[in-house]
Amino acid sequence: MSRTTSAPDSLDDEAVLLVGHGSRREKSNEQVRELAADLEGRLGVPVDAAFLELAEPAIDEAVDGLAPTVSSITVVHLSLFAASHVKNDVPLAVEQARERHPGLTIDNGAHLGVHPAILDLLDDRAAAVEDELGVDREDDEVAVVVCARGSSDPDANADVHKLARLLYEGRAFDRVEASFIGVTEPLLDETLHDLAKTRPDAVVVLPYMLGDGVLTGRIKDGAREFDDDYPYVDAAPGEPLGTDPRLLDVLGDRWQEARTGSVDMSCDTCKYKVELDGYEEDQGGARAMLRALTHQAEHADRGDVDDDPHVHDAPEKHVAVCTNQTCAADGSPAVLEHLRQAARDSDDCDARITRSSCLGRCGDGPMVAVYPDGVWYGGVEDADADRIVSDHLDRDRIVSDLVDQTL
Repeated sequence: MSRTTSAPDSLDDEAVLLVGHGSRREKSNEQVRELAADLEGRLGVPVDAAFLELAEPAIDEAVDGLAPTVSSITVVHLSLFAASHVKNDVPLAVEQARERHPGLTIDNGAHLGVHPAILDLLDDRAAAVEDELGVDREDDEVAVVVCARGSSDPDANADVHKLARLLYEGRAFDRVEASFIGVTEPLLDETLHDLAKTRPDAVVVLPYMLGDGVLTGRIKDGAREFDDDYPYVDAAPGEPLGTDPRLLDVLGDRWQEARTGSVDMSCDTCKYKVELDGYEEDQGGARAMLRALTHQAEHADRGDVDDDPHVHDAPEKHVAVCTNQTCAADGSPAVLEHLRQAARDSDDCDARITRSSCLGRCGDGPMVAVYPDGVWYGGVEDADADRIVSDHLDRDRIVSDLVDQTL
């Protein structure tokens, strides 16, 4: 996520941009700004806050404001896990900012992730609930549920399970379970009811959230409802991470990693870079291209099926349709379905048509990329799908008036 650059001449010539999600609740946005101010005091470097959505300033506005005063900006993510915002939205905003400000060095950091300071913070949150319930993990059977938001990204969900396991290791909890409030399983309600069968003395529910927002409220409500439903188990929720100073330890490490070119992302389990079971359709632009090129070599047309029992022969074309936020708003899902239908109706089309993550041309979409030809179509409308299929995919003739770029 980071690029190798020279360090600024001095810290006075450097700034940090702390990027939060943004919320309709101004209290949550103020927490981001408070952390930015505290981080500035910790690092001795100017730190501004920016938001992905629902709050101002946006990343581009914040960078534009800093650009005249510094030569280097380090983007630090106030995101718990690496899901689509960290992997797609922020990197795209950074690339666009680099294009607008070619003389400015912009380094992009990693998410908060799994960090010893966060484990220490969760441990203290659990201890506070134990005090409230009048139990002690050393003498009583205390179970903990770490409840996160839940994501469609398996990499992010896996980190919740890793945090839960690390919180369990070396501590006297009876067990520590990972759970989610939505999107994926196991859901909090299911996890709590399963725990009730083991009859612990107490259940501590830890909201793995930064702020005390709507989802945190649902987690707390779930813990209280469980406590009412099972009188033989004492249960209570803890507090979210908030603006605890230990978060500054994590943010400081992520800042240092980014500015020294040592950002470590979990690319081996990223659904946009490798094929994971159940996520085969979630292909990023670069991986879609790589798949199209290598897939033909690996699955060339077979002379004898018995001698070369591959699952299928190679398609002639691979079409990637960007369905990331901007293109989706411009109608790319309809384009995708129309392309698939037109391909099904065609007797000559031999193509695999899939959705893609961001292709890096926001504002010029919907984007449709055809590989291995390396032709990218921009501003594609639903009605254009028939022409792309009948001309390009059927007869190998480029639809020139739709071409955005060629690679």
